Amino acid sequence: MNPAPSLFQTARALIVRDVQLLWRRRGDALQPALFALLVVVLFALGLGTSPQALSKVAPAVLWVAVLLAGLLSLDTLFRGDAEDGSLEQWILAPVPLAWLVLVRVLIHWATTALPLVLAAPLLGEMLHLPRSELPMLLATLALGTPLLSLLGAVVAALTVGMRRSGILVALLALPLYVPVLVFGAGAVAASAQGLDASGALLWLAAGLLLSLLLAPLAAAAAIRIALT
Repeated sequence: MNPAPSLFQTARALIVRDVQLLWRRRGDALQPALFALLVVVLFALGLGTSPQALSKVAPAVLWVAVLLAGLLSLDTLFRGDAEDGSLEQWILAPVPLAWLVLVRVLIHWATTALPLVLAAPLLGEMLHLPRSELPMLLATLALGTPLLSLLGAVVAALTVGMRRSGILVALLALPLYVPVLVFGAGAVAASAQGLDASGALLWLAAGLLLSLLLAPLAAAAAIRIALT
């Protein structure tokens, strides 16, 4: 009788599987990054070529671009696994379903949001973001983007049993995303004005820790309900 796989063995197997599938669909994987770039370019063209006008709205524009790019790929978080029957195997697996959900969310964040965080300095240059504001922007994105992925996972799990739920996912996720957007962009704006932005960062960090504990459990419960 084979021993039950450990949590790290199952996480490694899921990561390897998702990376292989992502490599086969390289074009789809680039869509969030290209969409964020398109949003930044459109804002830059719409606001004109004035560096002062662009620098004032640069943090908010970058945050909106990251948020919308995350929404673009949110519906596919569990959709493929539901269609090929993998979610049923997740429920029957000898490891907690919440652990598999957490691993999938981290993979989703690493493949969709993390490239945008790394590209933030380049996107900021396009919007004439002052370089003094870049560290605060990166800090808010590092805390906020995993929080967006965790909150979005709960919404994606709630709608995984529905067909053509892309618009519904966006409508349900936006109210959860707005506070993260406000704290993220607000922290950068406060820092640019010389104010203390540690409060907004602490709120983002607290939300991230709370979501790490509760969001996988909530998403796992939603998946069980959707598949029963």
